[in-house]
Amino acid sequence: MSGSQPGTRPGTLTGIGVGPGDPELLTLKAVRLLNAVDVLAYPANQDGDSLARAIAAPHLLAGLPEISLPMAFKPGQSPEHPAYDKGAKAIAEHLEAGRDVAFLCEGDPLFYGSFIYVLERLGNRFPMRVVPGVASPMACAALAQRPLVAGDEPLAILPATADDATLDTALSAVRAAVVMKLGRHLPRVAAALKRAGLAEGATVVVRGGLEGERILPLPQALVEGVPYFSLLLARKDPL
Repeated sequence: MSGSQPGTRPGTLTGIGVGPGDPELLTLKAVRLLNAVDVLAYPANQDGDSLARAIAAPHLLAGLPEISLPMAFKPGQSPEHPAYDKGAKAIAEHLEAGRDVAFLCEGDPLFYGSFIYVLERLGNRFPMRVVPGVASPMACAALAQRPLVAGDEPLAILPATADDATLDTALSAVRAAVVMKLGRHLPRVAAALKRAGLAEGATVVVRGGLEGERILPLPQALVEGVPYFSLLLARKDPL
């Protein structure tokens, strides 16, 4: 394995999905591996705060070395963000020394997850494993007690940051949809849902699993406005 010191077996990098907010949604496997790793890594905001770490905090051992990847979290952020390069280098140093590293990721590591960009940088150099997490569409559907899809129905899952043409194309082809990362894009998303016949009965889950969680009908959400960590559930026919 390239990069490892002579005679040292490289450590394993594990991408761990911690779910969207509720610490009780971590899987048994995630908790077991968190109690066995040597180093923690996670994305954070520019102030150093990390939602992924906060979610996992009740399950973390004290005293582990930590690697924080401060990100700007701007819409359309490129996977070439230098924080990924810097973080991957720090993670690689631990792996080369034979230490196992857990990279915490909100939701699921491979579903819009920051771990994807770390995997791209290190996946061909070190042993890897991925522990799936509860993704926000599933968690928010459970909170709202709304079926996502049934039978042979297709489902569209889209970021609200997608352009209007992408939204229209995807929404016009399905009878059920999830739109994530709403924030200031909600009015534009609502207009696209109306064009596709999906606006009626749509529900917005605000900060699902986190403090301040709310479940709102789309008209109320439009009046009040919603933060970035909001998700919309829509379908043409109720089950």
